[in-house]
Amino acid sequence: MQRLFAIAKLTLKAAFRYRLMQILTLLLLGAVIGLPLVIKHDGTARGFTQILLTYTLGTITTLLGFATLWLACGTLARDVEECQMQMVAVKPIARWEIWLGKWTGIMLLNFLLLALSGAAVYSLMQWRSRRLPPEAQARLRSEVLVARGSLKQTVDGAAMEAEVEQQLQERLKDSKVAGMDRDFVRKQVRERVKAEFQIVAPGGGKRFTVSAGQFKERLRGKPLQLRIKFFAAQGAPSGTYAGVWIVGPLNARRYQLEQPSLAADTFHEFAIPPNLIDDGGDLVIDFVNYNETALLFPLDDGIEVLYPESGFGLNFIRGLGIIGCWLALLAAIGLAAASFLSFPVAAFVSLGVLVVGLSGGTVKQVVEEGGIAAINHETGRVDNPTIVDLIALPVFKALLRIINLVHGFSPIDSLSTGRSVSWEELARAVAQIVLLMGGVFGAIGIASFTRRELATAQGTQ
Repeated sequence: MQRLFAIAKLTLKAAFRYRLMQILTLLLLGAVIGLPLVIKHDGTARGFTQILLTYTLGTITTLLGFATLWLACGTLARDVEECQMQMVAVKPIARWEIWLGKWTGIMLLNFLLLALSGAAVYSLMQWRSRRLPPEAQARLRSEVLVARGSLKQTVDGAAMEAEVEQQLQERLKDSKVAGMDRDFVRKQVRERVKAEFQIVAPGGGKRFTVSAGQFKERLRGKPLQLRIKFFAAQGAPSGTYAGVWIVGPLNARRYQLEQPSLAADTFHEFAIPPNLIDDGGDLVIDFVNYNETALLFPLDDGIEVLYPESGFGLNFIRGLGIIGCWLALLAAIGLAAASFLSFPVAAFVSLGVLVVGLSGGTVKQVVEEGGIAAINHETGRVDNPTIVDLIALPVFKALLRIINLVHGFSPIDSLSTGRSVSWEELARAVAQIVLLMGGVFGAIGIASFTRRELATAQGTQ
């Protein structure tokens, strides 16, 4: 450990020598102090705080991410190119200790800068919230500066799949449908069945059930928020839609809230009184559609009930922890590339890996369509796959599995909407991003650096 931390100390000195620390500090201060002066919002304290958290944390993550890649590529590749690594490698220290020491030094710098910028953002939030009227403060601390858990509507998945298979068999009796790709037809049928669970007809109503389960007692007496999102089949002249929500047990007086003006394709939150959960642990929610068009509430995020879980401070620290996991992976990618490449090439390769990681949507589309060539929407598949499709499809499937290990962690979005970043989510981020993905790149980097001939490095670049 003494040798490892000695390399980490040298890495920190190199960062200061490159003036990285000074430049990053100025940029981070500009993001924290300057952004609140230029960003636009809806004029409410809630809207300003949400946008401020999103922009400041997003900017901080971007700056630290690119600086991490640059330093990871430069600190190892330049040490080899400038013949400084040859002086270190002849000492009684293993190559893997050098590599891990570099990674440790970069992460110590990241944690320092992330902690300073995070503390500045948190202090700014608290300072601005204390300057608000008491009523606005209470609303802000119940909707944004809080960690809220989420309960979603209960859906009978087994019944849905049974209905899918029944309708699929009926459609396959048509010879034209039978000639189409089976998975494509099943997907179409599943979307149609899901629509039956999601759509509220014009002038009609629908009942949604949210099961509290083991959280029933924890939610007793707690303030709750109903979070909704819907899509409209047809646009309304006013651009908004009306309806009434009726919440509470069926055998008691129920809470009724009329919403005369709600926009589609966006999230809406409104408070509901506590103690509306029935004896079975279910929160029954009825919606009546007052519009002349059908409204669709998605199964995944159409109806949610939010409840207070913990304070904002600890939630903010957990969110920064996940951002730190991303930076740890970027440091491993940069060092792995620099282990066998020159600085410019290592930087280019690292950015290429980053671009691939950010292209999850494109990769997923290729996998779903079965190739890169144009899909035949009548058959639901690529009719004439090329040799490129045959090679690319397995590669893209493997890439999608890898990308999915890293994607799905969105602390910035959770923090800006007052959602809880749980300890479980942080533990999964450490396991999947740092230990698994970072470990893979670390193994590649250490193996490459161990086999690299430092004495002839300059002549081979």
